[in-house]
Amino acid sequence: MKKTFRTMLVAFMAVTMVAFVGCDKEDDGNGGNGTEQPTPNPNPNPGPGPNPGPTINLVDLGLPSGLLWAECNVGATTPEGYGDYYAWGETQTKTVYNWGNYRYGHDSHELTKYCDDPNYGLNGYTDDLTTLEPGDDAATANLGNGFRIPTKTEWEEMVNNTTHEWTTQNGVYGWKFTSTNNGKSIFLPAAGETVSALHDVGEGGHYWTSTLGADGPNYAWQLAFTSTQLGGDLQPVTRSGRYGGITIRAVRPR
Repeated sequence: MKKTFRTMLVAFMAVTMVAFVGCDKEDDGNGGNGTEQPTPNPNPNPGPGPNPGPTINLVDLGLPSGLLWAECNVGATTPEGYGDYYAWGETQTKTVYNWGNYRYGHDSHELTKYCDDPNYGLNGYTDDLTTLEPGDDAATANLGNGFRIPTKTEWEEMVNNTTHEWTTQNGVYGWKFTSTNNGKSIFLPAAGETVSALHDVGEGGHYWTSTLGADGPNYAWQLAFTSTQLGGDLQPVTRSGRYGGITIRAVRPR
């Protein structure tokens, strides 16, 4: 009887130890199941960095460069949405856009960055930067994941490999660009532009390039267009004052 009791006691202790070890393994501080739980992202729109930004649909226009174009403007959730307006080299929106509150120079001849002519730089400042750096690119800052503003050359490539028509999409006026390589298209709404107030909405569109303009670094290149009622003019690249608030269509390398 004593031998039988001792045998049962040993068996009971062994089972208890196994159960104890098993609970200890499960209770790892991550939900009690031994599997690491995902950490909630406190910032759903983190911009550049290791965390992903918002989901952006991309369109492959079959361009020679392989560049992919975003379906919507920065700040918009549909292809017809106007999105947000940015001064060139700024990553946040404002209520009023003018030289007085411009990030890189409070006058057209007092530039403090992106200046290749001392006549336009503050106290003769120059840096010979002619393309926006990632920290000054509103597409990169707001979308992350390798998105950026197209260069002048990339806008020209897109225009040269598409047909163009002034049209409406879901009741919104704009220009549709359809690839001559694969038939896919993107729609650029006529979102106008803003300085002290928004204007030209529904009649004109302005889209930044990331390239500094010619004939003075106080300008940057943009794509601009007007409605057919105003002549239906499409200018793949024309210059615009850096301080003005206009829209952005992002691209991302393949």
